[in-house]
Amino acid sequence: MKYYVIESHFEKPFETFGDIVPQHRAWLQAWYDKGVLLCSGPKSDKTGGMLVGRADDISAMQALIDGDPYHRNGLARYRIQEFDAVKKAAVLEAG
Repeated sequence: MKYYVIESHFEKPFETFGDIVPQHRAWLQAWYDKGVLLCSGPKSDKTGGMLVGRADDISAMQALIDGDPYHRNGLARYRIQEFDAVKKAAVLEAG
């Protein structure tokens, strides 16, 4: 399993996202439930967000991001960075 840091950058002010926000949060929860996403949240300056996840390869992670309502509605763009998780918390060792 490979690990990824995904950074989003909002293309429009967050205040304009409206009913897409609950859709995005439901999308996030589905990936948490599958054990793919490990943590996420907005950047302190509210210009985007950060996600940490794991997948078999970058194409699987890109497919996940392609399904995000923010991405599908042109509200955010993403940068995916793979990293080597050489040390992990015990809770992650099983995956």
